[in-house]
Amino acid sequence: MSAETDDAVETEAGGADAVEGRASRRRWATVALVVAPLLLFALLLASGLDGDPRALPSELIGQQAPHFSLPRIDDEGTVDLGDLDGQVVVVNFWASWCIPCRDEHRALSAAWGRYRERGVVVLGVSFEDTPEAGLAFRDELGGDWPLVEDPGSDTAIDYGVFGVPETFVIDPDGTIAAKTTGAVNYEWLTENIERALRTGDES
Repeated sequence: MSAETDDAVETEAGGADAVEGRASRRRWATVALVVAPLLLFALLLASGLDGDPRALPSELIGQQAPHFSLPRIDDEGTVDLGDLDGQVVVVNFWASWCIPCRDEHRALSAAWGRYRERGVVVLGVSFEDTPEAGLAFRDELGGDWPLVEDPGSDTAIDYGVFGVPETFVIDPDGTIAAKTTGAVNYEWLTENIERALRTGDES
């Protein structure tokens, strides 16, 4: 084989290697584009599973609670958040058609019974429901903490509520201290109410 032939063969081989190299890089780039988002999702999921998965982050945590003045459905008058300054307030967004709201009712009742004498207020905010249905729900399951309606869901929007139930704990200084989604349990309520009471004692 002549020198010219050898050079041609080497050139063709080199060109083939370059093409294969480019194709390989493209394949790896495609794999990276697919895998990277999956890895990021897995990391986020893993970090969320380290704690209570219902305790989703909220931009309102540590911020002043949005003010509201809402009409009661269980009595006359309104409940104005400003009138509750200096008290721990548990704001529970709920609805009569919400099955998890039934599941959490006993925990709310127990927390209300335990802490009402210490100035803690549990407040049920009816979400996209009628007063009649809300009162029927109360008559069926019991309880006597104040219930209000939220015309136009304005307060739910202010609190970033996506669905019910969602529960917030407000410190005596009016700061939102905690939030949870889904049926709240007694342990979460007592832990966060106690923390809010300590915050009030220290201020």
